[in-house]
Amino acid sequence: MSMILNEEQNMLKDSAKDFCTNSAPIEQMRKLRDENNVDGFDRDTWKSMVELGWAGIPFPEEHGGLAFGYKGLGVVTEETGRTLTCSPLFASVWVGGTAVNQGGSDAQKAELLSAIAGGEMLMSLALEESHRHSPYAISTTASAGGDGYKLNGSKTFVLDGNVADKLIVVARTSGDTGDRDGLTLFLVDAGAQGVNVTPTKMVDSRNAANIELSDVSVGAEAVLGAVDKGADVLDPTLDIACIGISAEMLGGLQECFERTVEYLKEREQFGVPIGSFQALKHRAANMFCEVELSKSCVLEALTALDEGRDAEEIAKLASLAKAKVGETYNLVSREGIQMHGGIGMTDEFDIGFFIKRAAVSEQTFGDVNFHRNRYGELEGY
Repeated sequence: MSMILNEEQNMLKDSAKDFCTNSAPIEQMRKLRDENNVDGFDRDTWKSMVELGWAGIPFPEEHGGLAFGYKGLGVVTEETGRTLTCSPLFASVWVGGTAVNQGGSDAQKAELLSAIAGGEMLMSLALEESHRHSPYAISTTASAGGDGYKLNGSKTFVLDGNVADKLIVVARTSGDTGDRDGLTLFLVDAGAQGVNVTPTKMVDSRNAANIELSDVSVGAEAVLGAVDKGADVLDPTLDIACIGISAEMLGGLQECFERTVEYLKEREQFGVPIGSFQALKHRAANMFCEVELSKSCVLEALTALDEGRDAEEIAKLASLAKAKVGETYNLVSREGIQMHGGIGMTDEFDIGFFIKRAAVSEQTFGDVNFHRNRYGELEGY
């Protein structure tokens, strides 16, 4: 498969750009923030996104999806990143839906994927237990008893956890904290007895929550994948999720870069546009090169998913994309602030929103250092 977009994917990209620009602009995110919206996103806008088919793009047709591939979902997500669109697309489709698609039984896929694709269900992955990403450092326990399990523990940084209808909880059924073996994934109703959800306010206005689990009872049918082998589902899910958040970050950093270049052309100092200054030209050229490299990393990762390449190669590309795009978003958003000068730090200008999104997105499922180290280990260093 060529590492370029085909005609249908380009049409989808153009359609997504038009929708995000007109129906989900940055002004909407600002409005939701200022009104302290309890959902953190506009449900009518999400309904429109579902009607466009975005929530079902990567899933099989027999389960209500479009089977259009992750490259198709990637171009849509890239455009949502440009306008910092508030929606459950990442948590429910890229993460929750992917976990079900990777490890669910036929019955679970039939029930859950169709509900996600139809906009009838929002889903979140309850994984993290500390301030640093460590997917196997799980202390939450699942004790077998009778015909099911009891879950006890706490989770933090659960994206869209405050609006989710169903949670995918990563718990330990055997082994010690840090072991890859012994993890099990459970489907838990967010309203179940013993589930306590506390919304948190993120600096970039993205939804998140802390979740406490106290003797939460689930049946054996709630297991997603195999008992003690949850990492076999979790690993590919996180790789795909990292590629997804990288696509979103790519959209954001491109928008930030383009806004900055336009400002360099407009802002005058000493009677000439500041973009004519050689030092700023060099900095803009450096950003351009990094942006182009980031595009290639994300597109190659999305292409690998649709080609069904082996898990190890996808894992490498996921970490490569997350590290490179995170590094570039960090660079471009900070340069954008500096080149805008003092006004860049004011809430009146949108450029400041990108540096906030860059900071939160980088921490999502592993920062630059985590993925640099993981890439090195995967390469045998």
